[in-house]
Amino acid sequence: MEDVRSVLSQFKGKFTKDGAQNSGGRPPTLSSIPDLFFDEILLKFKLSRIEILVLMYLYRQIWTKTNLNKKFGIGPINSFKEMSQYLLLDQRDVIDSIHSLEKHGLIQTVRVGQYFVRKFFTEDFDLKYGQSYDEFF
Repeated sequence: MEDVRSVLSQFKGKFTKDGAQNSGGRPPTLSSIPDLFFDEILLKFKLSRIEILVLMYLYRQIWTKTNLNKKFGIGPINSFKEMSQYLLLDQRDVIDSIHSLEKHGLIQTVRVGQYFVRKFFTEDFDLKYGQSYDEFF
């Protein structure tokens, strides 16, 4: 039987010997997603796994990445192909999910290649949180 220490020595630890955290290459990042998404949107809307992936991708573009229109929720999409490759999904599934999310009222097309992701996701929540989009229409 092998010694436990010899087996464990083959694996990298979470911390280095000096106590610093071992990042293993790229440092971890955080994404800001409003609690409203978890507390109400996931409960109110019965979204598929792919719809949730697409929506979270769009939310990350709005709340996490540099976005000049963060206040109003404009999220650009470079291309369906790029998005499907990043999410490891078929391009047709991504397009179908976007159309489904539009039907739910969670996103809205502003123009081809760019989606308007409502900051509070539905008209009811817009009213509840005082969000206005008059500047876009």
